[in-house]
Amino acid sequence: MAAIAVAALHEREPERLWPLLGSTLTELCGGEAVIYKLDEWSERRGTVGTAPDAAGAELARLGDDQLGLVRAGYPFADHYAARPDRVPLTALRVVGRSWPHSPTARLLSDALGVHHVLALPLPGTTAPITGCLVYRSGRDFTDDHLDMAERVQPLLGGVERQRQLLVEWRSAGPAAELDERAADCALTPRETTVLLLLTDALTADSIGRRLGISARTVHKHVENIYRKLGTRDRVSTVLRAQRLGLVPASRPA
Repeated sequence: MAAIAVAALHEREPERLWPLLGSTLTELCGGEAVIYKLDEWSERRGTVGTAPDAAGAELARLGDDQLGLVRAGYPFADHYAARPDRVPLTALRVVGRSWPHSPTARLLSDALGVHHVLALPLPGTTAPITGCLVYRSGRDFTDDHLDMAERVQPLLGGVERQRQLLVEWRSAGPAAELDERAADCALTPRETTVLLLLTDALTADSIGRRLGISARTVHKHVENIYRKLGTRDRVSTVLRAQRLGLVPASRPA
């Protein structure tokens, strides 16, 4: 998991983060395929990502009604909407013996050759729930698989927050130019997102909560940013970053 975190936090292109995680989740959680959803997701709309690519190819062959059945997220959508916890669970543990006979289970078996689903929601999300669905054939996921899923949840949440900030940062101008400016200053992707939050005048504690890291780690990133930009305080750092085109001159609250 540490290797995944390091790789993710050094990735500048936000669209590459979840494919990187998805490929690894199958190994960590004993699955064979992953579907992840990161925005408002319903039976008819929302971004769907898959790993490996073969799973996406199989889903692409489904009709609208069949794909809608997969996107509906049975039985997890109703389960998590009815309670505040986001503990990873399998479909078999949620609905019991009725799961293999459900239309969703039959479709997954026919389309992807899988029989069991593990839901791994991102921590702190509200309805509609965002996160991952991990699939496997044969027997249901074990207690060890569920334990690993719960352990990896904070990492997924942190990477998703990083992705959202990188998307916001890239909206300030052409991606290639922004990447070049950050590279010229030797800023890592993580330092870039911390710099973006500095422009909001957030405290280290607030930045840490936003990124899922400690205030001590935030201070370390801030010190690195000062050194690389040749500044000594937040105000001069933000002003210099704006002059260099690293962050927009103004941002909405």
